[in-house]
Amino acid sequence: MHILASLSVLIKIMSRKIIIKDKIGYYNKQILVPGDKSLSIRWVLFSSICDGVSIAKNLLMSEDVISAVNAIKKLGIKVKIKKNEVKIYGKGLNGYKYKKNLIINAQNSGTLGRLILGLLIDTPYPIKLIGDKSLSKRDFKRVSEPLSKFGANFKLKKNKNLPLKIFGSTNLKAIKYIENKGSAQCKSSVMLGAFKAVGTTIIKAKKSRNHTELLCKHLKLPVTIKERKNYDEIKVKKVQKIKNFNYEIPSDISSSAFFIVMTVLSKNSKLVIKNVNINPSRIGVVTILKRMGANIIFKNKKIYKGEKKADLEIKGGKKLKPINCPSRLNSGAIDEFLVIFLVAAKAGGISYFKNLEELNQKESPRLKWAQTILSKIGVKTITSTNSIKIFGNPNLNIDKRITIKNYLKDHRVFMTSVIAALSFGGKWTIHDRESINTSFPNFLKILSKIKKNFYD
Repeated sequence: MHILASLSVLIKIMSRKIIIKDKIGYYNKQILVPGDKSLSIRWVLFSSICDGVSIAKNLLMSEDVISAVNAIKKLGIKVKIKKNEVKIYGKGLNGYKYKKNLIINAQNSGTLGRLILGLLIDTPYPIKLIGDKSLSKRDFKRVSEPLSKFGANFKLKKNKNLPLKIFGSTNLKAIKYIENKGSAQCKSSVMLGAFKAVGTTIIKAKKSRNHTELLCKHLKLPVTIKERKNYDEIKVKKVQKIKNFNYEIPSDISSSAFFIVMTVLSKNSKLVIKNVNINPSRIGVVTILKRMGANIIFKNKKIYKGEKKADLEIKGGKKLKPINCPSRLNSGAIDEFLVIFLVAAKAGGISYFKNLEELNQKESPRLKWAQTILSKIGVKTITSTNSIKIFGNPNLNIDKRITIKNYLKDHRVFMTSVIAALSFGGKWTIHDRESINTSFPNFLKILSKIKKNFYD
């Protein structure tokens, strides 16, 4: 049975909403969250173009990652999945088996949808890329435009959306590309396209996540990076061969962020999260929260295949301060702002976050949802298309009914709502619990280890 099909059967059995009536209360716990989603998807794609068998442990088995696995299987790559181990039988850079009328479904994953296009620019037959309702509303012109400069062609719905068709080329040439949005997906897609292009591709990229660059360095690919103050200059030469590699995926900082914030908002609770990826381009959430007074410590720091990881120790109970958040921290916390805003709601003063247009390029218009959630819990905000002021209330406590629904099944809206309910009180009804399957299927299960039977 198709992996996603069997997962969808399980989802239908599950209740589609949860009800939370009580706060989390005091706890002193240690948890382990699943593997990093960004690294999991990248490992799948890189392994598919390696020569030989690559093995991953702690691979995140969420819908987004399973979609990546199904995509490479459609391209003729063999995959074996066991309980704690995944094997991918790579066939090299030119090993994809292209077929006529091929359709690849990225489901909800912008990372998969954008990155895989870079690997498909030499397809001899048109390939159709589709996604779910949420992904189909996101901007794919931001990757089709630079990839077309290599020599590929694209046909997009409304000139920017999915579904799209990619028409490959056998005459791919290096390009110059300026990435000025701080999008690691766009940067990475172009880097992957450059693997197959003759010459040296030069990318001037605004600072963003650098997982792709670190993976290239670990694999000793012909990629050089010069770090400037506000941007990176990346040069990529045509790749001849990629050696197979094994990877034990560290835990996801984005998934950890929900538990970090819940602990920060608690009175005197303590939490240790083991083996978390603390890549400097990803820890904006920690930097921002520490500036707001949060007590967060990195312990047992290590470097694993270029990526930094550590255990996180978080203690609650400290007085929280407002922040005028510097824009340079945005890219390192772009997926965590929804839950960061909950801390601002409890801080003693006005917090200001600006230049957040990328928030509205996610699974839902998240800036709008931030305003909605904060309004429901009685916190005043002033928003524009790319900024939000939050008027914090240190005595915030909720004693009313709140319903969250119709949010395009954005997993982070669901999880942020759960943390708000557990932190501030009230009776919450939160719909579409299956939304978490895209990134963090056992979110509720791990929360249940901290507080048993916390929802109906």
